[in-house]
Parts: sequence; structure tokens; C-alpha cells
Amino acid sequence: MYLAELWRLLFLGPRVTEAKERFVNPKDASLEAVGEELKTVVRRLYGGRSLRIRAVDGGSANGEEIELTALNNAYYDIDRFGLSFVASPRHADMLFVSGPVTRNLERAVKTTYEAAPQPCMVVAVGDGACTGGIWKDSYAVVGPVESVIPVHVRIPGDPPTPTAILQGVLHALSQSRV
Repeated sequence: MYLAELWRLLFLGPRVTEAKERFVNPKDASLEAVGEELKTVVRRLYGGRSLRIRAVDGGSANGEEIELTALNNAYYDIDRFGLSFVASPRHADMLFVSGPVTRNLERAVKTTYEAAPQPCMVVAVGDGACTGGIWKDSYAVVGPVESVIPVHVRIPGDPPTPTAILQGVLHALSQSRV
């Protein structure tokens, strides 16, 4: 019996039955609502082009970077909402800074901010960037982002979810005078 089954699988292929129900991965309703609102605001403020974001790591433990990277994957796909990450601060409309600013990265955060065209909105992403987090009294940490450059919006969380990050961007844009 075993050999007959093996022969059938190897030479005839597995039996494929038609699926009665198609699996559909339901999208997060709050993500879609925030995204559609973002798309409208970005189109109004930037005349059809996308909002360009530069992410800067001030010394985080990389939880925030993982969530920021998730924004570009196929599930979240923030390009459809009119947001895109750029490689140079010279092309950025908004800076995301994650982690508390360490002494070793203080100059890098300042230089990135100075290289960005003004006015440039700064968003502190995560507890470390907002308050210094668990590292705030460390000898190696300067402090939260606002101790180095001006911050317009804070997105708390350890790390914040992609939906919370998009809500923070929407909040920043609603406060902007662009």
C-alpha cells in the first residue's frame, strides 16, 4: 500500500481539491481608516506628491526600526497612502528619530536635522525617543530627542505599532503649517 501511494504521489502528483472558501487576510480597520485620512491630507498639503520621511536611529534597541521597516512591507504598504522613506535627509519633509540619543550619535542626529530642508517636522518614535526610556539616566545617553533637536510630535510605545506610527504622522500633519 505504501509503495502504491508513493508511486501515485511521485508520478501522478498530489490530489488537488478545489477550496470551498478562499482565505482572505482581513486588513486592520483602524489602519485603513487612518491611511485613507492620511492620503487625503498628504494630497492636500503636498499637491499630489508623497510625504518623504527620513528615519534616524539615535541609539535605540531596534524595536522601533523593525516597526518602521514593517510599514514598507506588503501588508502595511504605506506608499499607497502617499508616504515614502528616503535615503537622504535633503529630500525629507519629516524626520523619524528613534531611541534615546546616545553620546556617540548626538552629532549624527544634529547633522541629519540640519541637512533636512526647513521647515522639517521631527517625530520622536518610541519611549526611548520621547522620554529617554529605561536608558534616561545612563551615562551613555544624552537624553530624549528633544534635548538635541526640536520635536513636533511624540509617538510613545515600546515599540509603537505601525498603526500608532501612522496616527502620529497624521497628528503631525494636522499641526503643520505647510
